[in-house]
Amino acid sequence: MADVIFFDLDGTLVDHRSAVLETIGQVVRAAPNATAPPEELVTSWWTLEGRHMREYLAGQCSFAEHHRRRVRSFLPMLGEPVPEDPALLDAWITERYLTAFEESWRSYPDVRPCLETLKRLPHGPRLAVLTNGDPGQQRAKLARFGLLEYFEAVLTPTELGTAKPAAYAAACRWMRTDPARAVNVGDMLESDVNAASLAGLTGVWLDRGIDFVTGEPSPAAEETVLRVERLTDLPGRLSFTESTRRHRSSSGVTTPPA
Repeated sequence: MADVIFFDLDGTLVDHRSAVLETIGQVVRAAPNATAPPEELVTSWWTLEGRHMREYLAGQCSFAEHHRRRVRSFLPMLGEPVPEDPALLDAWITERYLTAFEESWRSYPDVRPCLETLKRLPHGPRLAVLTNGDPGQQRAKLARFGLLEYFEAVLTPTELGTAKPAAYAAACRWMRTDPARAVNVGDMLESDVNAASLAGLTGVWLDRGIDFVTGEPSPAAEETVLRVERLTDLPGRLSFTESTRRHRSSSGVTTPPA
């Protein structure tokens, strides 16, 4: 069994995409002077989130400023003026977006059963969350659903000084484990699985049937990718992977450790 299992948060433990789309849909429908149909504006907001989040992760702005940049670009689409005072932008974010966004958070139903199973394993792995999100907001999500108690650490770019994919090596150092004894579980095939594998961890793809960014059906993956459709399948899959590794090692064939 692995020493540490890292879990991605958004799209893995909490349904971030649905919360964003539900919240911004409410905002758009309440804007009488919107410049485009609601569906188009919701897509625009999602695109802006990705763009400015990348700027935050690259160290080009603070988390608060990444929100302001998003709103500066979006308000003209709503037919609303853009205030120059950052405090007014912060107020818009809090009053019009974040309050409803937090109410829209939902944890996936397979999360707690998976964590409970892992917790009960004799000599089971240590668990941690590894996320590119804001530490305060991400811990608030976990606390909302009573999940903080399962994790030894919640690691973000604030703690590690870097975002994924460089964060994989940093997270292993933080947890005092070797990448070869660490597993990363996430819904993003490239950033959560393939990038983790390149860093020496075992990547496990949680394929929830939808691409987190596009909303389209899941991308195709190589047959060698470890894949689960539900988190409740994870403990058994890790045990299978470990037993397979031992069998192949005894036969002179090596496979990545679980």
